[in-house]
Amino acid sequence: MGHFRRITWVSLARISSSHLEIHKKTGATIYNSEKLGADYPHTSFDEGDNIQFGSVTLKAINTPGHSPDSITVVATEGNETALFTGDTLFIGDVGRPDLREKAGNMKAKREELAEMMYYTIQNKFTDLPDDALVYPAHGAGSLCGKNLSDAASSTLGNERMGNWAFKKQSKEEFMNTILDGQPFIPHYFGFDVDTNKTGADNLIPSIEKIPFSENSQAEGLIVDMRDEATFKKGHLKGSFNIQAVSENAKFETWLGSIIKPEETFTLVIDSKENKETMLHRVAKIGYEKLLNKVITLSDENLVTTEKLDLADFKKNPVSYTIVDIRNASEVEEGKFFDNAISRPLNELRDTVGQIPTDKPIVVHCAGGYRSAAGSSILQNRLKGVTVFDLSENINDF
Repeated sequence: MGHFRRITWVSLARISSSHLEIHKKTGATIYNSEKLGADYPHTSFDEGDNIQFGSVTLKAINTPGHSPDSITVVATEGNETALFTGDTLFIGDVGRPDLREKAGNMKAKREELAEMMYYTIQNKFTDLPDDALVYPAHGAGSLCGKNLSDAASSTLGNERMGNWAFKKQSKEEFMNTILDGQPFIPHYFGFDVDTNKTGADNLIPSIEKIPFSENSQAEGLIVDMRDEATFKKGHLKGSFNIQAVSENAKFETWLGSIIKPEETFTLVIDSKENKETMLHRVAKIGYEKLLNKVITLSDENLVTTEKLDLADFKKNPVSYTIVDIRNASEVEEGKFFDNAISRPLNELRDTVGQIPTDKPIVVHCAGGYRSAAGSSILQNRLKGVTVFDLSENINDF
């Protein structure tokens, strides 16, 4: 499988796609399904269409299910076949069908898309060989499916054997499985669907025009990307601590889950040297349009976060209101504290008014990353009550 084995798995520069920028700079033709309803110059690429690149043939198959306009690109060269399945077929799973009820050119209810996915899996890959290489658009950690593998590729034969979607089952059984327990839908998903329909602005000009200042102050909605220990030692009042301490931190996901596309915000970074990196990470989800400015902090007008007395909490847990900000599916699998209130982080800004304030509040998640964000949100919104972050101490329970 020489030619297609050399394909490497790369992530796109932006979840809000850069295809329009590539077209503008290189004159490259943009191919996509006519069902997308793209507003920019493009050539339709749907079932029955093919493109020839020397000895390689690209053929489109319409594979609706994740969205009405999803396609799979079948690449062949001699006896070799590779499938670029996008968000249709993942390794170990298929794309979720509940993201297009409120976004895109063709809106569809989740039940309709789940039924489309059933027929796609049942019929659209039937004539393709078992040794066809499968290259999906996402892997583990993506919210576009439930149980994605972290493998970079698979074969269609392996998916036919091991992927639940290919097993013999009724349409009703398939739909019940695919619709049950899907992750939450971040705010940025619909925003990016619409952005990709119109075409994202050129990346570098978009981020170069964002103001930057060192040793500065800010008001309004503030996102602080520094690590939680540094944040707790001193931050601007009201800041949300969405950490970007490493490339593996889910900064983009949580930025687009906590901040809504109709809002604007200031980004606090740890150093000037990280400015370009952070701007690119914000731009991955198209949120550079929401950025008022990027700053580093001065030492003035900073507030600290009170540290939990862990011994007292262990001895008197009923003296605290405990808020569990894990996802609903995680809570269903088991609680750390029986008396904890479940308020998932992605909903926290909208449900904060439902949290009692007659006791000090302790926020926890599963490992500490989300509780840093959640506790900072509650500190911002709840007045007259102390909010603690249980953080990594959850492992002591």
